[in-house]
Amino acid sequence: MRKIFLLVSAAVLVIISGLVLINWKFIFLGIIFIPLIIMGLYDMFQYKHTIRRNFPLLGRMRYLLEELGPEMRQYFIETDTAGKPFSRLERALVYARSKKEVSTKPFGTQLDVYDVGYEWINHSIKAISFKDIEENPKVRIGSSQCTKPYMASMFNISAMSYGSLSKNAILALNEGAKIGGFYHNTGEGGLSPYHLEKGGDVVWNIGTGYFSTRTPEGKFSIEEFSKRATLDNVKMIEIKFSQGAKPGHGGILPKEKVTDEIAAIRLVNKGQDIVSPPTHSAFTTPLELMDFVKLLREHSGGKPIGIKICIGDKSEFISICKAMVATQTYLDFITIDGGEGGTGAAPPEYSDYVGMPLRDALAFAYDCLNGFGIKDQIKIIASGKVISGFDIIRCLSIGADLCNSARGMMFALGCIQALECHSNTCPTGIATQNPSLTKGLVPEQKSVRVANYQHETVKSAVELMASAGINHPDGVTRDVVSTRVERNITETFAQTFPELDTGCLLNENTVPEPYKYFWNKAKAESF
Repeated sequence: MRKIFLLVSAAVLVIISGLVLINWKFIFLGIIFIPLIIMGLYDMFQYKHTIRRNFPLLGRMRYLLEELGPEMRQYFIETDTAGKPFSRLERALVYARSKKEVSTKPFGTQLDVYDVGYEWINHSIKAISFKDIEENPKVRIGSSQCTKPYMASMFNISAMSYGSLSKNAILALNEGAKIGGFYHNTGEGGLSPYHLEKGGDVVWNIGTGYFSTRTPEGKFSIEEFSKRATLDNVKMIEIKFSQGAKPGHGGILPKEKVTDEIAAIRLVNKGQDIVSPPTHSAFTTPLELMDFVKLLREHSGGKPIGIKICIGDKSEFISICKAMVATQTYLDFITIDGGEGGTGAAPPEYSDYVGMPLRDALAFAYDCLNGFGIKDQIKIIASGKVISGFDIIRCLSIGADLCNSARGMMFALGCIQALECHSNTCPTGIATQNPSLTKGLVPEQKSVRVANYQHETVKSAVELMASAGINHPDGVTRDVVSTRVERNITETFAQTFPELDTGCLLNENTVPEPYKYFWNKAKAESF
């Protein structure tokens, strides 16, 4: 191939030279071909890329096609049900609802209802009329120790930081929350002015980096916390242990996205990747966590305090439950993030192979809280690929009280699943700090779409509840949803995830066999 290229190049140069001698107007051929020949010669003698060295000029086509591959597959090859992480059907559903377009489908389902894993709602002969059920039911979050409980929507904006998302995206999300009466989780990147400007309800997520509430050394600052936690917009505080896309790793904000403003908001230095530590320094044991919860509750004025966790070692979650029982100090809510959760940047192994998937984690968390007799104090929030009314009901049926969505809300903003969240080149201006891209996202327009999408999705979930004869989210139990476990065998979630008896984990003698190993391993004094 190298010899052929040399021969062709030499022949082209001779022909072009001859044509130019005959008529200078042929010089344009040289302008076109000579740079290509130079590129090919460079390819032949460079050492970095074997393909280009062995196949000069032509080898460059491989890199071009590889770069265009994702877009080619998404727009021309993938089927309506095959796209990952969200299919074209799922994305189209969000787009339609955000624009309040018709989201019904003709001619029947495209899903194979006999595939293993197919799920459905068990409707009731005693279905309730839609007009007889509350259109936007609220869930009260606040234990007996919380003096400022919060009435939350069934469906809210999950944790996404300013920095990971653009200023305009944050403004649009928060204004959408204000319009629709639901909350907006800040993500661990700190409480920015854009989370507050539009007046939407905010859940302040505090991660291991303690952004917006840290000392210069990176430790937790109660003074900085008190200044922000008592703001009217801030309705709840969420202590982040881990997120589903990269549990045990800590958050990552590439230095390309760290502007002067972001550094000031997070109380960090500019010019380097912002990487959150994998663990907290404000506490090191479950008992110390309970002291930290009491501290935050006191200095926030009695607002709900919760944690966000992707469950890994089961004994550690049981340790937290034991600490709550031992100290009689209760979390007000626990956000369960599934291993299928998304993020702007995570190592592939973490996204693919670390963390318990959402359904298993929800069932385990609910059963632990119920087994220790404290579920009535604590609400469970589900997060992880929740975008439709059915997704909400499925989570409620396993044990959640309400749900969060991140990528669904991004689709409502106009996300096209370009998979460029980590590179600062998001074409829709959502996951980038590039001004030339963010200016295309108009918050005043997109906020309405966020509110529309949330409203229509909650409406869909309520209609599904009504079809099952249920008039409130509290009534959704594990026998509401069925799943196909084999081609000819189906189970309800009540069969797949049998519930524990209330209080059975309080005494060693009544601990069910599958829980004994983890129960014995768990200590309130250590994780």
